Amino acid sequence: MPELPEVETVRRGLAPAMEGARFTKVEARRRDLRWPLPNDFAQRLQGQTVEGLGRRAKYLLADLSSGDVLLMHLGMSGSFRLRRNGEKFFGDPRYFEIAKDEKHDHVVFHMSNGATVTFNDPRRFGSMKLVPRAKLEQEPLLKNLGPEPLGNEFDAAMLAKACAGKKTSLKAALSDQRMVAGLGNIYVCEALFRARLSPKRRASTIADRNGKPNALTAALVEAIKAVLQDAIAAGGSSLRDHRRTDGADVRLLWCAADGSVLVAVNDHQTGEAFSVEVQEGDRALEVFNHPYVYAAWQRTR
Repeated sequence: MPELPEVETVRRGLAPAMEGARFTKVEARRRDLRWPLPNDFAQRLQGQTVEGLGRRAKYLLADLSSGDVLLMHLGMSGSFRLRRNGEKFFGDPRYFEIAKDEKHDHVVFHMSNGATVTFNDPRRFGSMKLVPRAKLEQEPLLKNLGPEPLGNEFDAAMLAKACAGKKTSLKAALSDQRMVAGLGNIYVCEALFRARLSPKRRASTIADRNGKPNALTAALVEAIKAVLQDAIAAGGSSLRDHRRTDGADVRLLWCAADGSVLVAVNDHQTGEAFSVEVQEGDRALEVFNHPYVYAAWQRTR
């Protein structure tokens, strides 16, 4: 399941193709996604301009000139493919290998700038929904979400207050979208590791009896923000293939117990392709002459 960094990677990849462009044609090839697309889905989009493309937690939000917001979720296997006149356009905003079977191309947006944006989802757990902008705060999918972990609202005081008195584990608490939005198993575990906190530790232990933060709270908030920023900079994480929006693939071939990994890199802009073993002590980017190698290694640690 994609988490905040993966969705942000997709947003940044889609923005050049969609922001400021108008839907000239919309194909709803299969309506039975996680929730059925409305019968007038294509009609409500066609002719509208995407005024902005944002993100809330794990959702993409396209702000439309009609006053609607197109709410999109990748589900478990959803991804977008970008083309212009049949050729790659701005790179593919995906974080793992896209399904090649076109029968899973369920929604296709034809944009006024010549871009074609195709939503492919083999498992069909992804979703698209049109919500009036005025009712966005009351939208059931969004209204109970917690604060954005990279926003100013999310700090040690807020986290301590949310965890005070909770008997659940820290991992369960941080995975609760009502407490903090966008986190999931990958980044919760990584943040707890960086903060040197057990995922089984009781959530209430990071606050005092009055719900005030302690040293553990501050360390955890810092770790959460750092791991998300690192993941976004690396273009997201996955257990399979990884691709940034600028078109470079990094494939993790194996990971050894000593922390070393073997990765294969294919840079579609330069044509460079190679594999390299990254050892525990090799931390400098210049050792490999390619930042994607280091990013892939970092995500396995």
